[in-house]
Amino acid sequence: MGEFELIRQYFAAAACARAGGDVVLGIGDDCALLAVPPGEQLAISTDSLVAGVHFPDPCDPYLLGQRALAVSTSDLAGMGAAPIGFTLALTIPSANPAWLGEFARGLDAMAAGCGMRLIGGDTTRGPLSMTLTVFGRVPVGQALLRSGAQPGDLLCVGGPLGDAAGALPIVLGERAQGTAEAAALLRRYWSPQPQLALGQALRGKASAALDISDGLLADCNHIAAASAVSLVIEQARVPLSDSLVRFAGAEQALQSGLGGGDDYLLAFTLPADALPSLQSEGWPVHVIGHVEVGEGVRLVDAEGRSVGIGQRGYTHFTR
Repeated sequence: MGEFELIRQYFAAAACARAGGDVVLGIGDDCALLAVPPGEQLAISTDSLVAGVHFPDPCDPYLLGQRALAVSTSDLAGMGAAPIGFTLALTIPSANPAWLGEFARGLDAMAAGCGMRLIGGDTTRGPLSMTLTVFGRVPVGQALLRSGAQPGDLLCVGGPLGDAAGALPIVLGERAQGTAEAAALLRRYWSPQPQLALGQALRGKASAALDISDGLLADCNHIAAASAVSLVIEQARVPLSDSLVRFAGAEQALQSGLGGGDDYLLAFTLPADALPSLQSEGWPVHVIGHVEVGEGVRLVDAEGRSVGIGQRGYTHFTR
């Protein structure tokens, strides 16, 4: 099977590859054409996923297709952007029809759930990896940045943390997966749901935001650095799912929530007077701390005493 036949059969024919909405022209020409409404800006982000680094190899290609698009689209949520589409540069060892069919099906399923359209990309032969570039749009001046947090703001997250990190021993075959708790954690690992709607609801309310990919502590440090403030996290208020606590135990669950990564939920700072309206509208806002003068991230116990921080999160090129 040649490259162009592969693209036509498995990707160009997918439902998510049809033009429409902001996508004027999709797959088939040298470039896609996007129409951005007046008064809006393009939000663009690129992620690379490499076998053995970002996902186990071998793994279920349907689940991999879902995960690959979800983790990339989550960056749009972190900016408060409405989704438009994505490109996929896929490197595969061979053109295996069964693998390609399932991967494309998973990709299409996540694209439908996120309102994303496949607008182009590339395929090549080599070790399994993929690079996705996502496109969204946001009204001028309303993008959520990392640099606006102010002393006195609340620090919040968009849901329970640590489930995906808790699933890692199951993903790697180190623990059995035949329990309800294991199944719940695996869903969070393989099918994260980008918080696109929450990101858009935070426009004009949140002072700073990002999506949690490398771990709460590590990613909050990005907000602290960009905003030149200190973020204080109350460890007792970090939300953890019952499934994670039952599966991993309370202590390990907390460590997963603080530094495990792969959550793909939003972390954001918020003036206190913006909280009631968000909660009354039903948005999943969990207050876990506050912003103060200083620098870096500080973890405290129930009495406000600083707690030692171990693993802060995942970083490439660091042992």
